Amino acid sequence: MMIDSILAGELVGETFSGIETCRYTKKGEIIPVSISGSIYRNSDGKPVGIVVTLRDIREQKKLQAQLQRAQKMEAIGTLAGGVAHDLNNILSGIISYPELLLMDMPEESPLRKPILTIQKSGERAAAIVQDLLTLARRGVAVTEVVNLNHIISEYIKSPEYEKLRSFHPKVQVETNLETNLLNIVGSPVHLSKSIMNLVSNAAEAMDDGEEILISTENRYIDKPIRGYDNVKEGDYVTFTIADTGVGISKEDMEKIFEPFYTKKKMGRSGTGLGMAVVWGTVKDHKGYIDIQSMEGKGTTFTLYFPISRKEISKDKSLVSIEDYMGKGESILVVDDVEEQREIASRVLKKLGYSVTSVPSGEEAVEYMKNNSADLLVLDMIMDPGIDGLDTYKRILKLHPNQKAIIASGFSETDRAKEAQRLGAGEYVKKPYILEKIGLAVRNELNR
Repeated sequence: MMIDSILAGELVGETFSGIETCRYTKKGEIIPVSISGSIYRNSDGKPVGIVVTLRDIREQKKLQAQLQRAQKMEAIGTLAGGVAHDLNNILSGIISYPELLLMDMPEESPLRKPILTIQKSGERAAAIVQDLLTLARRGVAVTEVVNLNHIISEYIKSPEYEKLRSFHPKVQVETNLETNLLNIVGSPVHLSKSIMNLVSNAAEAMDDGEEILISTENRYIDKPIRGYDNVKEGDYVTFTIADTGVGISKEDMEKIFEPFYTKKKMGRSGTGLGMAVVWGTVKDHKGYIDIQSMEGKGTTFTLYFPISRKEISKDKSLVSIEDYMGKGESILVVDDVEEQREIASRVLKKLGYSVTSVPSGEEAVEYMKNNSADLLVLDMIMDPGIDGLDTYKRILKLHPNQKAIIASGFSETDRAKEAQRLGAGEYVKKPYILEKIGLAVRNELNR
């Protein structure tokens, strides 16, 4: 009777929607549902029936959680990026000046050891800053053709791996690497660090005598995988690390990639940035993460990286300082931070160049109106005033074939890439290291 009346349009309906709750399935599983429906009243306004629809919203909830995680990481990353930029400026002196001092210091000097200690401490601090930049999605230059098997093999031979084994001597690490693993385009440093962080986490999660299995595989995904991330169809190289440890609770799973969230033992691990680095690295490689874990049964991480059909380039031969010494060429250093100008100038003068420096893009343009330089060293971010890109554009109007290299505490931004499209050469990341800036300058001058 009620349905016939509804179809005939004799009843007035009032709709409701958006009510979220949980219900049991036939299998006894509790799932989130959204309730909507209509209440129907007769001509006297009395309710005579109701139609209710329950919709399974598990996938919607999962997508919302993924979006919230991404937004949270982006917000934290923005903060981390600003901190990292300032720290890079501070660390330049701690890393660069010891290098200059050591060049002029006799081998037998008692000061060599403490100065080396200062330099190494600065390099370790710079490595933490790179973790912050990775978290900020500003530190991964994904440009090199690499093979994950090679990176894993190199890590297993590294001092960091030996140190981990000394903390966990009874934990067994086994590998099962696909023989003909395809290549990917990536950053060897960040991929290696991600592998190191995952192995370290797995070891920390286990009692002595348990096992970690590291494996790689070529995998074709013919339909999307709905896991921690939703993996799209395509060809991938996978890196999988499985442990038989304590597993990850549902509460921890929600926070596992957040910076500074750690359950590791104090004194054995780093800064709490390890899993945040993994997350940032995978995302910058256009990859995906899946996690399978059960408390008390262990955890399996699988990282998916899009394959590349390109071949790995041959190793470059070792270079000596003679290969990048200057021949008196003139260089203009443009940087808004005095300490950075001083460090770059000293390093380049030490290499045999004639160096002038200015504190802003505007002053660089004025200088170039009446002068010339064989090469510009341009800081990309200068505040206040015009940045490296705008500076280069204005100087190109004065000197159309002007050579330049770009320098910054960040990785390559879109504006830096635009400057390179206009003719600028290599990108040198701060803090300055003598060999890196020396090679970049020499290569650009020789180009």
